[in-house]
Amino acid sequence: MNYEQLTLWVQEVSMTYFKKPFLHQAVFNKRLRTTGGRYLLQTHNIEINPKYLEVYGEQEVEGIIKHELCHYHLHIEGKGYRHGDMDFQMLMQQTGSPRYCRPITASKWLYICESCHQNYPRMRKINTQKYCCSKCSGRIYLKK
Repeated sequence: MNYEQLTLWVQEVSMTYFKKPFLHQAVFNKRLRTTGGRYLLQTHNIEINPKYLEVYGEQEVEGIIKHELCHYHLHIEGKGYRHGDMDFQMLMQQTGSPRYCRPITASKWLYICESCHQNYPRMRKINTQKYCCSKCSGRIYLKK
């Protein structure tokens, strides 16, 4: 999917759920790490994390688009567009927009307790001699 197709998709979602046009651009931003998308206040553009399209598909990205369009339309109208504002919360509820997107899990290491089999997914390798299970104080090992 290219930028033109993404912008057309955002325009279609905007007309379907908000009955208002989206007059700016939607782009993919590969540098987004911790979020599915963002609305830029200065340019009124919407950026989408392309990894969500690969991992979760179009349904999850449509939810992200609806969430960002809530920010967009409320900011354009001069209403409360922040997460804590009542206008934003009401518009999200009316359009069925998700509050959060699902996290993309990327844990590289899985440690398991020998006794109770508690799982400990970690991004970094840890010293198993130094740490123990937080549940039963048993020894932990790296699952291979």
